[in-house]
Amino acid sequence: MTKTVKYFWRIFFAGLGFAVLFLLAISWGIFGKLPSLSELENPSILSASEVYAADGRLMGKYYVTDRTNVPYSEISPNVINALVATEDERFYRHSGIDARSLGRAVFFFGSEGGASTITQQLAKNMLGQGSRNTIARVIEKLKEMIVAIKLERNFTKEEILALYLNTVEYSDHVYGIRNASRTFFQKDASRLDVAESAVLIGMLKATGTYNPRTNPKLALDRRNTVIDQMVRNNYLPAAEAAKVKLVPIKLDYEKMNQNTNLAPYFIDVLRNDIRQWCKDHKNPKTGEAYNIYKDGLKIYTTIDPRMQLYAEMAVARHMPNLQKVFNAQKNIKDGSVWKTKDGKAVLERAIKSSERWADLSGAGLKEAEIRKSFDIKVPMKVFAWNAKRETDTIMTPLDSIKYHKQMLQASFLLTDPLTGEVKAWVGGIDFKTYKFDHVNANTKRQVGSTFKPLLYTLAVMNGYTPETPVPVDPVDLGGKMIGDKKYSGTRPLNYCLAASINPAAANLMNVIGVNRMVDFAHQCGISSTIPPYPSIALGSADISLIEMVGAYSMFPAGGMNTKPIYIARIEDRNGNVLQSFTTSHKEVINESDAYIMTRMMQGVVDFGTGRSLRGTYGIASEVAGKTGTTNSNADGWFIGFTPQLLGGAWVGADDPILRISNNYVGQGAQMAMPIWAYFFQEVYKDKTLGIDAGARFVQPESLKNEMIYDWVDPSASDTPILEGENQPGDANQYIDVPVSDGRERVTTESQLNDEEKKILEEAKNANKKKDKVQPDTADKKKKGFFRKLFGGKKKNE
Repeated sequence: MTKTVKYFWRIFFAGLGFAVLFLLAISWGIFGKLPSLSELENPSILSASEVYAADGRLMGKYYVTDRTNVPYSEISPNVINALVATEDERFYRHSGIDARSLGRAVFFFGSEGGASTITQQLAKNMLGQGSRNTIARVIEKLKEMIVAIKLERNFTKEEILALYLNTVEYSDHVYGIRNASRTFFQKDASRLDVAESAVLIGMLKATGTYNPRTNPKLALDRRNTVIDQMVRNNYLPAAEAAKVKLVPIKLDYEKMNQNTNLAPYFIDVLRNDIRQWCKDHKNPKTGEAYNIYKDGLKIYTTIDPRMQLYAEMAVARHMPNLQKVFNAQKNIKDGSVWKTKDGKAVLERAIKSSERWADLSGAGLKEAEIRKSFDIKVPMKVFAWNAKRETDTIMTPLDSIKYHKQMLQASFLLTDPLTGEVKAWVGGIDFKTYKFDHVNANTKRQVGSTFKPLLYTLAVMNGYTPETPVPVDPVDLGGKMIGDKKYSGTRPLNYCLAASINPAAANLMNVIGVNRMVDFAHQCGISSTIPPYPSIALGSADISLIEMVGAYSMFPAGGMNTKPIYIARIEDRNGNVLQSFTTSHKEVINESDAYIMTRMMQGVVDFGTGRSLRGTYGIASEVAGKTGTTNSNADGWFIGFTPQLLGGAWVGADDPILRISNNYVGQGAQMAMPIWAYFFQEVYKDKTLGIDAGARFVQPESLKNEMIYDWVDPSASDTPILEGENQPGDANQYIDVPVSDGRERVTTESQLNDEEKKILEEAKNANKKKDKVQPDTADKKKKGFFRKLFGGKKKNE
């Protein structure tokens, strides 16, 4: 053997050894982790997690790229044939790598077509590869080949095709055959015909170029090329192909995105809860924590789609009217609110946190140039209360900030007080424009007089009765005088709550004690930090809406505090239940005290600060609740309940410096209560929901033989009701905000599906045939609130 031959074999075996070691290094993950055998056997290739409503309706998805897997049996054969004919003619004859195509690609340096099989393309999708660097791409190709061989060993050809179609990207960033068929043709993947299948498969060559929505001519040409390939590979007769090619592309395009989910604010808040759940729970198949974006979880919630729709309708009926009143306010209309020290500070923060500031700063512009750009008018879209929820306009970026800051926000939460199930969740006025949610536990605002029922409950628990006289004279509350000197003497406890008299609450706080009040609030389910100051009697504490609604649950639930829940169960992608959720119940007060407080809170609605709920909004059912207003009318609240439902509403600007100056408009009964009223108007119309307008609060046995003394109807009293929240004193409450008659066209973010629309239409038709149910609310002319409610006799004078 010559020396040259020896050198040749040494180089050959050294090169072979290097190649083997190189491939082993790739297989071992030295150049990047490869999917494990377990992951290949149980793939969860970026499968979107799905959120479902209480009736099983798909509400929304969580995804990095929206993919939802469907099995091979649910994919049209036309799609399968089009894919194989176009992307990998010898798919059924190779084992992951097509030697003939690979040799051709190497020999012609890729000029005669690529060598990637469908299996290799699937591997590429799994690995998320696509480097433009030549050396890096060679390594990626080798990795794809290794994974392709693993795939062929562990899956059938049918499973590989299904996996590929479920992971590939179509046009408009749509991933997966199910989403693509629904987006472009409003069909299930199993029902796609030859032409539709060819359009979708044709997109795969270049999603932007062959998008039938944006490039119909090129998409048509590409579709016909795919059809020709199907003929060439004997998947389609030539005569049939000729007919199909003559038919234009018929799109039925509708893309679901994150801004058009059912209950979009709720979906966004729920995301964080599910992320945390995933961190705390491991997937037994991988040994790693679940991934909300990859593992295809199914999250079943308690949201009722029609109640959600009614909640959004209620917000949309009230807020445009309130916004008009607010826009006419002098400091808003002339812009003087932004010339104050606080106003300037708000604008400065908004400017520096804007995308414009970040983009221009990143581009190297000086601060003076950036600030100047905020004063130049440009075309833009802004939120508006119209059918499209937006309008085209021309304004400066600075004026746009002011415009959006001046838009009042709202939130509404509805629960079943006995089960704690959340039925509706509205976190703001428009999720597309305003992503900040105002319901969740992390969003806290001053609660105003909605805190008073908790204080009054403590008083009842400690021996106070509805008739116990409480001083209403001006009183020192933590160094500040509360009240008006023109009022003096005492008023019954029930009267003080109905009228929301601040000096009465201050006196109760001085008697009960701050620390005791704070402890009790926490017992009621409020987890927010409550500062130990006497002013909490008037609602100075910052608490979230969901916490306040949870705390109120003890009244309609007979003393049991019921924590709101909105997740029923979580399943894996195969339908296996991973966890079920039930609410927690805790007895906070006894049944008798809960009933007494409920009846006292009915006084708020029948004669007190919330009495417009009756005459103005026509709610005749048994209702108890409390209005709330904070300092200078920055926040308006109303939390109310019936025997079956508990709901809370909040209204205000995101920046508390923006306040309603009109004292009549700027309190809970005007700002927030109309939302509650409009919602219940719709619920009572829909008989299929099973909400009984004639339902009554259940009186405990322990109170049936007990004498509860009367109090005088305030409208007949010599002393008019004291307005702790600056309401007008006459019995016929003056309404400054226009009242919706329900006939205006209301656009909501959530939409019902066909089945829900059918049920709703049936309910409406049934409602037309029946007389409207009017519960027996007793003769309003009868004097004596507690005699009416409890049946007691008037105390002899």
